[in-house]
Amino acid sequence: MAEELLISTSNDKAERYKTLVPQIEALITGESDVVANLSNIAAALKQTMNFFWVGFYLVKENQLVLGPFQGPIACTRINLGKGVCGTSWKEGKTIVVPNVDEFPGHIACSSASKSEIVLPAFKNGAVALVLDVDSDQLNDFDEVDAKALEQVMRIIERFI
Repeated sequence: MAEELLISTSNDKAERYKTLVPQIEALITGESDVVANLSNIAAALKQTMNFFWVGFYLVKENQLVLGPFQGPIACTRINLGKGVCGTSWKEGKTIVVPNVDEFPGHIACSSASKSEIVLPAFKNGAVALVLDVDSDQLNDFDEVDAKALEQVMRIIERFI
């Protein structure tokens, strides 16, 4: 298990992700506890990418329930199809929202959140959890984020 991140000082986020993703893989190697792994992944993403909020919602009893996260307090439960997280869960796909105020049914857990990306992870063909990343800047997420964070989700799928 890695105990220290080597954080790229590059302003190029693709380069930072390129350095981070293998470290996430090393971070969880040998650890089977889901909560421990998700906690470290959330911390690594926040620390390296300087996100406003990053965390996981786990599918439990037909709701998304707040899991490990880094950032201000968050919504505890989200229903299927509600907000960006619930929509990602329902549709089983990555959703990038440039301006959360323009997303129909957005759930404002924090008024400081301006843009968002949510990605699902699958277990046995069904969404088991979603990764929710918020920015306090408009239009902060793009295809670079989607591709790199989808790599992280494939890593997560191996231990959930």
